Amino acid sequence: MLSLFLAKSLLKYQKRYFWSWYNIGMADSIGNLLPKHRFDEPDELIIIREFLREHYKATCQLTVQTRQIVIVVKGASLAGAIRMRLHELQALCQTDKRLVLRIVS
Repeated sequence: MLSLFLAKSLLKYQKRYFWSWYNIGMADSIGNLLPKHRFDEPDELIIIREFLREHYKATCQLTVQTRQIVIVVKGASLAGAIRMRLHELQALCQTDKRLVLRIVS
């Protein structure tokens, strides 16, 4: 009876031990497996994101439509500052699409 109990507990221990080693060795987080590059993003969006990060240290949400690119930023002051340099940004992107700014709070 005691040996059957020890055999069952040893079997449970081995399964737990196996799964813990399996999880430690094999399971990485999805952030480590995938690079931080967005593969489906057009070049214009990458240029706009880098421009805003470099000049204003700000993030944005971007949407591409057929005739325009919508830039969604937080705060009217940031949108006003970007609006002053909108022609420069459009020249950097080398696109004929209209750049539209939207403000969210």
